[in-house]
Parts: sequence; C-alpha cells; structure tokens
Amino acid sequence: MPETAAIEKPALTDSVFFKELVKQWRAQDSYGAWEKKSDLDLLAPYIQTKEQRREIPIMGDPDPETLWRLELFYNAIGLAVERSLGIMVSPMMKMHHEGFGRMVLIAGRLVVVNKHLRDVHRFGFESLEKLVAEGEKHVGDACAMIGKFPDAAKY
Repeated sequence: MPETAAIEKPALTDSVFFKELVKQWRAQDSYGAWEKKSDLDLLAPYIQTKEQRREIPIMGDPDPETLWRLELFYNAIGLAVERSLGIMVSPMMKMHHEGFGRMVLIAGRLVVVNKHLRDVHRFGFESLEKLVAEGEKHVGDACAMIGKFPDAAKY
C-alpha cells in the first residue's frame, strides 16, 4: 500500500495545474518567508476536513484569506490553460460580501470557465488529490472550450 501512495504523489505534483498553483503562491512571497516551506506545506490551507468546514460559520463575511486562496486557485487554472495552449486567459470575479458570486475565466471573447460560487466561507478540499483533480477538471474544460471555438478565444 505505501508503494501506491509514493507513486501517486509525484503524479499530482507533476500536474500543470499543481505547478501553476505553487508558482502563484511563491509569487506572493515578496519577503521570502515561505522559501523553506515545501510545495505541499504551501497548499495546506486548501485542505479542510468536513469537520473543519462545519466549524466555519456561514453567517458573516468570508475571510479575506479565503477569498485570496480562491483567486489564486482560479488564477492557476488560467495560467495552466495559457501554458497548455498559448492563449492568454483572464480571471474575473464578482463576489457578494456574504460569500456568493461568480468567477469567470475569459480567453479573448470566449468565456472558458463560468463558475457560480456559494458558501465561499468553506472553500477547500478534503485532500490534495481532490484539489488537483478539481483544478485539472477546470483546465480540461477550458481547453476543450477553446478547442471548440478557437477563433473567439484568439481575439
């Protein structure tokens, strides 16, 4: 069983999305405070158990750090698409102070990701595998959309 876990971890860290998300985090470290942290330690705030999510109150404004993590997550998706296809993707987020809103990623004139967000207070994933899978799913969907409408994505 430990052999399987050792095989799966490198596959996750080889993901284009994973690499872009880590780059996003590293780029935010202007004073070098996180230089000695491993990539997995940097992404630890995304991992939350069901119990941890239940403890977060729904009422009130989402934590600014949670909103920041959300933005970095979708920025990484856009950058992974750019790296894969060479087409620039721009994120746009409109968030209500109560924790619901919309995130879109736009390539040219084409919306490649359109995600309605709710309960942003509880944004997180149960495991690193689920974090990477969700990011890769969005990257794949965005690439497929650009493949379907390449002319709209270029302008």
